[in-house]
Amino acid sequence: MSIDLSLDRLQRLVQHLPPYTRPTFHIAGTNGKGSVSAILTSILRNSSPPLSVGRYNSPHLVSIYDCIVINGEPVDPDVYATARTHIERVDAEHNTRLSNFELLTLTALSIFEQARVDFVVLEVGMGGRLDATNIIPDEAVLLSALTAVDLDHQMFLGNTVEDIAREKAAIARKGRPFVLGSQRHAAVAGVVREVLEQIGADLVPSLQVVKRDWDDRIDGPPAPAFSLKSASDFKEPPPQAVKVHMPCFSRELHALLPLYGNHQLDNLGVALTAISLLLTHPSCARHALQDRMTPETVARGIQAVRWPGRLSFHTIPASPADRIPRPLVVLADGAHNPASSGTLGAYITHLLSLINGQDTPRTLTLTYILALSHSPPKTPLQTLAPILPPTLPLGSKLKVKVNVACVTFTPPEGMPWVKCVPPAEVREVVSARVFDADVWVAEEGESEQLVKALEWAARRDGDGEVEGLVIVAGSLYLVADLYRFLSRTRE
Repeated sequence: MSIDLSLDRLQRLVQHLPPYTRPTFHIAGTNGKGSVSAILTSILRNSSPPLSVGRYNSPHLVSIYDCIVINGEPVDPDVYATARTHIERVDAEHNTRLSNFELLTLTALSIFEQARVDFVVLEVGMGGRLDATNIIPDEAVLLSALTAVDLDHQMFLGNTVEDIAREKAAIARKGRPFVLGSQRHAAVAGVVREVLEQIGADLVPSLQVVKRDWDDRIDGPPAPAFSLKSASDFKEPPPQAVKVHMPCFSRELHALLPLYGNHQLDNLGVALTAISLLLTHPSCARHALQDRMTPETVARGIQAVRWPGRLSFHTIPASPADRIPRPLVVLADGAHNPASSGTLGAYITHLLSLINGQDTPRTLTLTYILALSHSPPKTPLQTLAPILPPTLPLGSKLKVKVNVACVTFTPPEGMPWVKCVPPAEVREVVSARVFDADVWVAEEGESEQLVKALEWAARRDGDGEVEGLVIVAGSLYLVADLYRFLSRTRE
């Protein structure tokens, strides 16, 4: 695998392109930066009147167009093609030989500039200092933010959390605020502080968002209790009731967060800190927005946020065409490194605790459908250990039966370096972690592996209603296969 991490080619090429001037939130981090970008976008879009917002995330989920979003909609294919063709032509004229990701990033920036959006929310691809998104000029950056830092992509970013944090913090800009999110590793804060002192950026710790009790007066009637007893009548868990004090508002903000997991409170804290800075910080404040962004509009934006593939619930109806004899409840999560798998594992335990407290002892079936990217030095064992075997709540009345399907994902478009771990190798890890698991392994080269795994999951325990959950995880590329399948079933 060869990825040339350097901004030299981009710096030469952007001299031949119109300047980029859109006010930009620049977000780095190992995990959580996509969620922060989604929350930020939703809050900005729900201002009154709405602000126009461009958002750039990578990798794309289902198609290349969904990584470039304007006002909540993927970029029009014709608009994308026109901008991409222009960037490629300039690249060829000057022989800069940009990578696919560099071309994609410049295409996104060009589209946002031409659309004259009010704001851009820009997610770093990998690292920060040498990432293609870091080509944007200082004057365009409103603020930078860093979400949770952990071990990932060590071949490119360094072998320690400190090394990785140093690379990511380097997106900071002189005189601009830098939001530091909650960190699992204490060493991150010291490294970030050192980098910011060298650059001359303003360190701003993220706001602390906490859970609160459900309040019928604010939140409406409580949702039904979470249950997996009937896939045909499944109700996903209610949103998280949260509260936070934002310096830009005189009263405490109460909201409902529809993204699941305790880690999303940290991500919400980063996003709300960015919003507060947008309204108050001397270097980037837009005081004219104070009438358009109120506690009510911010709460509305939080409640409206959607971020597919991150602890996302879906129901798959029985389908004779796909040989799925009974409906399934699916939890899709792109967890692909030990830290994000730990988050997924903790959430599964939380779900089990909700079910455990409902009534008499019973058996629950958890069926994992797994595919992993080959990404040394990260190993399949390191990624899977936090979720296999599932951790039961203390004093649990539940018995959990574990099934595991090991598959490959569809290779992502324009990313030839992404390789899948062979399913047989995943099976070895699964069998060592869960001795009594029923395991199904897709045959090498077999097509529609995810669909066949879903069929296996639906047939594994007979044709009647089964209290269970299918968990699709290990790679965002596998989650993308699930969304393509869901889209096909709706047609």
